[in-house]
Amino acid sequence: MSPDQIGAARNFVLCNGRLLERRLFAFHFDGGSAEAAVAALAAYQNLDGGFGAGLEPDKRDPASQPVDVQFALETLDGLGVMGGPMVLRACDWLSSVTTKDGGVPFALPSVNAAPHAPWWAVAEDAPPAQINPTAAIAGLLLKHGIVHPWLDEATVFCWRSIEAGARAEFHDLMPMIAFLENAADRGRADAALAQIAKVIMAPGVVALETDAQGYVHKPLEWAPRPESFCRALFDDRVLDAHLDALAARQQADGGWPIFWEPISQGVALEWRGVATLQALRTLSAYGR
Repeated sequence: MSPDQIGAARNFVLCNGRLLERRLFAFHFDGGSAEAAVAALAAYQNLDGGFGAGLEPDKRDPASQPVDVQFALETLDGLGVMGGPMVLRACDWLSSVTTKDGGVPFALPSVNAAPHAPWWAVAEDAPPAQINPTAAIAGLLLKHGIVHPWLDEATVFCWRSIEAGARAEFHDLMPMIAFLENAADRGRADAALAQIAKVIMAPGVVALETDAQGYVHKPLEWAPRPESFCRALFDDRVLDAHLDALAARQQADGGWPIFWEPISQGVALEWRGVATLQALRTLSAYGR
Protein backbone atom coordinates (compact mmCIF):
# COMPACT_ATOMS: atom_id res chain seq x y z
CA MET A 1 0.00 0.00 0.00
CA SER A 2 1.18 3.51 -0.76
CA PRO A 3 1.52 6.28 1.84
CA ASP A 4 -1.48 7.97 0.20
CA GLN A 5 -3.64 4.88 0.78
CA ILE A 6 -2.57 4.65 4.41
CA GLY A 7 -3.20 8.36 4.83
CA ALA A 8 -6.68 7.97 3.38
CA ALA A 9 -7.37 5.14 5.83
CA ARG A 10 -6.14 7.30 8.70
CA ASN A 11 -8.47 10.10 7.64
CA PHE A 12 -11.40 7.70 7.39
CA VAL A 13 -10.84 6.44 10.93
CA LEU A 14 -10.35 9.96 12.28
CA CYS A 15 -13.55 11.15 10.64
CA ASN A 16 -15.75 8.12 11.27
CA GLY A 17 -14.25 5.71 13.80
CA ARG A 18 -15.01 5.50 17.48
CA LEU A 19 -12.49 6.94 19.92
CA LEU A 20 -11.37 3.36 20.56
CA GLU A 21 -10.50 2.69 16.91
CA ARG A 22 -8.88 6.12 16.58
CA ARG A 23 -6.56 5.35 19.46
CA LEU A 24 -5.94 1.80 18.23
CA PHE A 25 -4.98 3.19 14.82
CA ALA A 26 -2.59 5.58 16.55
CA PHE A 27 -1.04 2.72 18.53
CA HIS A 28 -0.61 0.32 15.62
CA PHE A 29 0.49 2.81 12.94
CA ASP A 30 1.42 6.19 14.42
CA GLY A 31 3.40 5.43 17.56
CA GLY A 32 0.50 6.10 19.92
CA SER A 33 0.40 4.74 23.45
CA ALA A 34 -1.28 1.55 24.58
CA GLU A 35 -2.43 3.40 27.70
CA ALA A 36 -4.57 5.79 25.65
CA ALA A 37 -6.27 2.90 23.86
CA VAL A 38 -6.88 1.07 27.15
CA ALA A 39 -8.45 4.23 28.57
CA ALA A 40 -10.89 4.32 25.63
CA LEU A 41 -11.67 0.63 26.11
CA ALA A 42 -12.32 1.17 29.82
CA ALA A 43 -15.37 3.28 28.99
CA TYR A 44 -17.10 0.09 27.82
CA GLN A 45 -16.52 -1.78 31.10
CA ASN A 46 -19.59 -1.78 33.33
CA LEU A 47 -19.66 -1.58 37.11
CA ASP A 48 -20.28 -5.34 37.23
CA GLY A 49 -16.92 -5.96 35.51
CA GLY A 50 -18.29 -7.09 32.18
CA PHE A 51 -18.16 -5.15 28.93
CA GLY A 52 -21.17 -3.79 27.03
CA ALA A 53 -22.49 -0.52 25.59
CA GLY A 54 -22.17 -1.81 22.04
CA LEU A 55 -18.45 -2.61 22.14
CA GLU A 56 -19.39 -5.22 19.53
CA PRO A 57 -21.45 -2.75 17.49
CA ASP A 58 -24.32 -4.90 16.15
CA LYS A 59 -26.22 -4.74 19.43
CA ARG A 60 -26.64 -1.61 21.50
CA ASP A 61 -27.24 -3.23 24.86
CA PRO A 62 -25.81 -1.10 27.68
CA ALA A 63 -25.54 -4.23 29.84
CA SER A 64 -22.58 -6.60 29.82
CA GLN A 65 -22.49 -9.35 27.19
CA PRO A 66 -20.05 -12.26 26.74
CA VAL A 67 -19.07 -11.31 23.19
CA ASP A 68 -18.18 -7.81 24.35
CA VAL A 69 -15.78 -9.39 26.83
CA GLN A 70 -14.23 -11.31 23.92
CA PHE A 71 -13.91 -8.07 21.93
CA ALA A 72 -12.26 -6.36 24.90
CA LEU A 73 -9.77 -9.17 25.48
CA GLU A 74 -8.88 -9.30 21.79
CA THR A 75 -8.22 -5.57 21.94
CA LEU A 76 -5.94 -5.95 24.96
CA ASP A 77 -4.17 -8.87 23.28
CA GLY A 78 -3.46 -6.71 20.23
CA LEU A 79 -2.09 -3.99 22.51
CA GLY A 80 0.10 -6.48 24.37
CA VAL A 81 -1.25 -5.41 27.76
CA MET A 82 -3.45 -8.32 28.84
CA GLY A 83 -3.75 -8.56 32.61
CA GLY A 84 -4.48 -6.47 35.65
CA PRO A 85 -7.73 -5.50 37.36
CA MET A 86 -9.63 -4.88 34.10
CA VAL A 87 -9.22 -8.50 33.03
CA LEU A 88 -9.81 -10.03 36.47
CA ARG A 89 -13.00 -8.00 36.91
CA ALA A 90 -14.22 -9.30 33.56
CA CYS A 91 -13.48 -12.86 34.70
CA ASP A 92 -15.46 -12.26 37.88
CA TRP A 93 -18.40 -11.17 35.75
CA LEU A 94 -18.05 -14.23 33.50
CA SER A 95 -18.33 -16.42 36.60
CA SER A 96 -21.61 -14.71 37.46
CA VAL A 97 -23.20 -15.65 34.09
CA THR A 98 -21.66 -19.09 33.56
CA THR A 99 -24.14 -21.94 33.18
CA LYS A 100 -24.00 -25.24 35.03
CA ASP A 101 -22.18 -26.66 31.99
CA GLY A 102 -19.23 -24.37 32.62
CA GLY A 103 -19.49 -22.02 29.64
CA VAL A 104 -21.15 -18.71 28.86
CA PRO A 105 -24.06 -18.13 26.46
CA PHE A 106 -23.65 -16.49 23.09
CA ALA A 107 -25.82 -13.65 24.40
CA LEU A 108 -27.84 -12.78 27.48
CA PRO A 109 -31.55 -11.83 27.38
CA SER A 110 -30.91 -8.14 28.10
CA VAL A 111 -29.91 -7.82 24.44
CA ASN A 112 -33.54 -8.28 23.41
CA ALA A 113 -34.60 -4.96 24.92
CA ALA A 114 -32.03 -2.92 22.98
CA PRO A 115 -31.68 -2.31 19.24
CA HIS A 116 -29.90 -5.34 17.78
CA ALA A 117 -29.32 -7.23 14.56
CA PRO A 118 -31.66 -10.23 14.11
CA TRP A 119 -28.96 -12.81 14.86
CA TRP A 120 -28.51 -11.36 18.35
CA ALA A 121 -32.02 -12.24 19.56
CA VAL A 122 -31.82 -14.80 22.36
CA ALA A 123 -34.25 -16.93 24.36
CA GLU A 124 -35.46 -15.12 27.46
CA ASP A 125 -35.24 -18.24 29.63
CA ALA A 126 -31.72 -19.43 30.49
CA PRO A 127 -29.84 -19.47 27.19
CA PRO A 128 -27.34 -22.35 27.04
CA ALA A 129 -23.57 -22.14 27.12
CA GLN A 130 -21.94 -22.10 23.70
CA ILE A 131 -18.45 -22.65 22.34
CA ASN A 132 -18.74 -19.19 20.77
CA PRO A 133 -17.57 -17.13 22.63
CA THR A 134 -16.51 -19.33 25.58
CA ALA A 135 -13.55 -20.89 23.77
CA ALA A 136 -12.33 -17.59 22.32
CA ILE A 137 -12.31 -15.98 25.77
CA ALA A 138 -10.67 -19.01 27.40
CA GLY A 139 -8.01 -19.15 24.68
CA LEU A 140 -7.02 -15.52 25.22
CA LEU A 141 -6.78 -16.00 28.99
CA LEU A 142 -4.66 -19.14 28.53
CA LYS A 143 -2.41 -17.34 26.06
CA HIS A 144 -1.52 -14.73 28.64
CA GLY A 145 -1.32 -17.00 31.68
CA ILE A 146 -4.31 -15.46 33.45
CA VAL A 147 -5.26 -17.43 36.56
CA HIS A 148 -8.93 -17.32 37.57
CA PRO A 149 -11.47 -19.95 38.71
CA TRP A 150 -13.70 -19.18 35.71
CA LEU A 151 -11.04 -20.48 33.37
CA ASP A 152 -10.93 -23.87 35.09
CA GLU A 153 -14.65 -24.44 34.46
CA ALA A 154 -14.48 -23.04 30.95
CA THR A 155 -11.56 -25.29 30.01
CA VAL A 156 -13.55 -28.39 30.89
CA PHE A 157 -16.51 -27.10 28.90
CA CYS A 158 -14.35 -26.31 25.87
CA TRP A 159 -12.72 -29.73 25.76
CA ARG A 160 -16.07 -31.46 26.09
CA SER A 161 -17.64 -29.34 23.35
CA ILE A 162 -14.72 -29.61 20.92
CA GLU A 163 -14.34 -33.36 21.29
CA ALA A 164 -18.05 -33.83 20.73
CA GLY A 165 -17.37 -32.98 17.08
CA ALA A 166 -16.29 -29.88 15.17
CA ARG A 167 -18.91 -27.79 13.39
CA ALA A 168 -18.24 -26.39 9.91
CA GLU A 169 -19.11 -22.85 11.00
CA PHE A 170 -16.58 -20.02 11.08
CA HIS A 171 -17.93 -18.52 14.31
CA ASP A 172 -17.59 -21.87 16.10
CA LEU A 173 -14.33 -23.05 14.56
CA MET A 174 -12.32 -19.88 15.16
CA PRO A 175 -13.05 -19.86 18.93
CA MET A 176 -12.12 -23.55 19.06
CA ILE A 177 -8.82 -22.80 17.34
CA ALA A 178 -8.13 -19.91 19.74
CA PHE A 179 -8.59 -22.29 22.66
CA LEU A 180 -6.61 -25.16 21.17
CA GLU A 181 -3.67 -22.97 20.13
CA ASN A 182 -3.14 -22.09 23.80
CA ALA A 183 -4.29 -25.23 25.64
CA ALA A 184 -1.73 -26.78 27.98
CA ASP A 185 -2.24 -30.39 26.79
CA ARG A 186 -0.44 -30.06 23.46
CA GLY A 187 -0.91 -33.65 22.32
CA ARG A 188 -4.65 -33.48 22.84
CA ALA A 189 -4.85 -30.01 21.31
CA ASP A 190 -2.81 -30.88 18.23
CA ALA A 191 -4.99 -33.91 17.55
CA ALA A 192 -8.11 -31.74 17.77
CA LEU A 193 -6.57 -29.08 15.52
CA ALA A 194 -5.80 -31.71 12.90
CA GLN A 195 -9.46 -32.71 12.84
CA ILE A 196 -10.55 -29.08 12.60
CA ALA A 197 -8.17 -28.52 9.68
CA LYS A 198 -9.96 -31.30 7.79
CA VAL A 199 -13.30 -29.63 8.47
CA ILE A 200 -12.04 -26.24 7.26
CA MET A 201 -10.64 -27.65 4.03
CA ALA A 202 -13.87 -29.44 3.12
CA PRO A 203 -15.50 -27.95 0.00
CA GLY A 204 -17.62 -24.88 0.66
CA VAL A 205 -16.27 -23.93 4.09
CA VAL A 206 -13.71 -21.35 2.90
CA ALA A 207 -14.59 -18.92 0.12
CA LEU A 208 -11.46 -19.26 -2.03
CA GLU A 209 -12.61 -16.90 -4.80
CA THR A 210 -11.29 -13.38 -4.25
CA ASP A 211 -14.53 -11.90 -5.60
CA ALA A 212 -16.91 -14.09 -3.59
CA GLN A 213 -19.91 -12.02 -2.52
CA GLY A 214 -22.09 -11.98 0.58
CA TYR A 215 -21.35 -12.95 4.15
CA VAL A 216 -18.60 -15.44 3.37
CA HIS A 217 -15.26 -16.12 5.03
CA LYS A 218 -12.16 -15.91 2.89
CA PRO A 219 -8.65 -17.20 3.68
CA LEU A 220 -7.46 -14.00 5.35
CA GLU A 221 -10.33 -14.15 7.83
CA TRP A 222 -9.20 -17.64 8.78
CA ALA A 223 -5.53 -16.58 8.81
CA PRO A 224 -5.35 -12.84 9.56
CA ARG A 225 -1.70 -13.17 10.65
CA PRO A 226 1.17 -15.28 9.27
CA GLU A 227 1.39 -17.02 12.66
CA SER A 228 -2.30 -18.03 12.57
CA PHE A 229 -2.96 -21.76 12.74
CA CYS A 230 -4.88 -21.66 9.46
CA ARG A 231 -1.99 -20.01 7.56
CA ALA A 232 -0.54 -23.44 6.74
CA LEU A 233 -3.82 -24.51 5.11
CA PHE A 234 -3.41 -22.07 2.20
CA ASP A 235 -0.55 -21.87 -0.27
CA ASP A 236 1.31 -18.65 -0.98
CA ARG A 237 -0.41 -18.12 -4.33
CA VAL A 238 -3.86 -18.15 -2.74
CA LEU A 239 -2.87 -15.80 0.07
CA ASP A 240 -1.06 -13.40 -2.27
CA ALA A 241 -4.19 -13.14 -4.43
CA HIS A 242 -6.34 -12.44 -1.38
CA LEU A 243 -3.89 -9.86 -0.03
CA ASP A 244 -4.05 -8.06 -3.38
CA ALA A 245 -7.85 -8.21 -3.27
CA LEU A 246 -7.98 -6.98 0.33
CA ALA A 247 -5.87 -3.94 -0.51
CA ALA A 248 -8.02 -3.25 -3.56
CA ARG A 249 -11.23 -3.23 -1.47
CA GLN A 250 -10.28 0.08 0.11
CA GLN A 251 -13.03 2.49 -0.90
CA ALA A 252 -12.81 6.04 -2.20
CA ASP A 253 -13.41 7.48 1.29
CA GLY A 254 -10.35 5.59 2.59
CA GLY A 255 -12.21 2.93 4.57
CA TRP A 256 -12.97 -0.71 4.00
CA PRO A 257 -16.52 -2.02 3.48
CA ILE A 258 -18.54 -4.48 5.53
CA PHE A 259 -20.60 -7.26 3.98
CA TRP A 260 -23.69 -7.48 6.14
CA GLU A 261 -26.63 -5.19 6.82
CA PRO A 262 -26.02 -3.02 9.91
CA ILE A 263 -28.87 -1.74 12.05
CA SER A 264 -28.14 1.95 11.41
CA GLN A 265 -25.88 4.27 9.48
CA GLY A 266 -23.98 5.05 12.65
CA VAL A 267 -23.36 1.37 13.32
CA ALA A 268 -22.19 0.94 9.72
CA LEU A 269 -19.53 3.61 10.25
CA GLU A 270 -18.47 2.10 13.57
CA TRP A 271 -18.05 -1.30 11.93
CA ARG A 272 -16.20 0.17 8.97
CA GLY A 273 -13.75 1.74 11.42
CA VAL A 274 -13.21 -1.71 12.95
CA ALA A 275 -12.93 -3.33 9.50
CA THR A 276 -10.46 -0.71 8.28
CA LEU A 277 -8.19 -1.28 11.25
CA GLN A 278 -8.45 -5.06 10.79
CA ALA A 279 -7.61 -4.81 7.07
CA LEU A 280 -4.57 -2.62 7.70
CA ARG A 281 -3.29 -4.87 10.49
CA THR A 282 -3.60 -7.94 8.26
CA LEU A 283 -1.86 -6.24 5.34
CA SER A 284 0.87 -5.01 7.69
CA ALA A 285 1.34 -8.45 9.26
CA TYR A 286 1.91 -9.95 5.80
CA GLY A 287 4.38 -7.25 4.82
CA ARG A 288 2.06 -5.28 2.57
